[in-house]
Amino acid sequence: MLNDYWPLAQLKLATKRLELRVPNDDELYELAQVAANGVHEPDEQPFLTPWTNLPPRERALHVMQQHWSRRGAWSRENWALEMGVFRGDQPVGMVTLKACNFPVLREVKTESWLGLKFHRQGIGTEARTALLNLAFEGLGAVTALTEVFQDNVGSQGVSRRLGYLHDGISRDVLAGRAVVSDRLRLNAPDWVPTDPVDLVVTGLAKARPFFNI
Repeated sequence: MLNDYWPLAQLKLATKRLELRVPNDDELYELAQVAANGVHEPDEQPFLTPWTNLPPRERALHVMQQHWSRRGAWSRENWALEMGVFRGDQPVGMVTLKACNFPVLREVKTESWLGLKFHRQGIGTEARTALLNLAFEGLGAVTALTEVFQDNVGSQGVSRRLGYLHDGISRDVLAGRAVVSDRLRLNAPDWVPTDPVDLVVTGLAKARPFFNI
């Protein structure tokens, strides 16, 4: 059985409205189709890697290949946990919790995307809250980091509501022009844990060795 060797497949985070879980291939296909249908408005570009500019089929393929690649590259020191976000049986997007040299640094970074029609419904905040609870309460992280374009109002708002503080800027090149991101940091002492009634985590006990805990 796959789950005997890969217990991460059974890791689930359930909130009031959502379930975050590592998708099987059928669910991954459904999530990829959400991406194919659009992740943001045409005049926006919220990601440094412009995968959302690809044609719909290639965009869907990117989602699937990235998930398989990250799963195949997993190690106990360096990992990227990609979880599908589902509202009932409906796939709405994906979130990622990733780390390098986690046993030493205890730092995590987050990434996320939602299908365009699921924006501005509080789903992003609810999903990131669950992910941060896993990081701080379940895995013992000391810091969560994220980088957000300064004009990405939605993601900036989610981060600020969750207590992230400004930690400098980074400059990169996107499509031949300089772009500026805010580096944001949330330290464990500033994290307000989720009410246990609002979040149910299952499958963590068997998955913990994969995070070298």
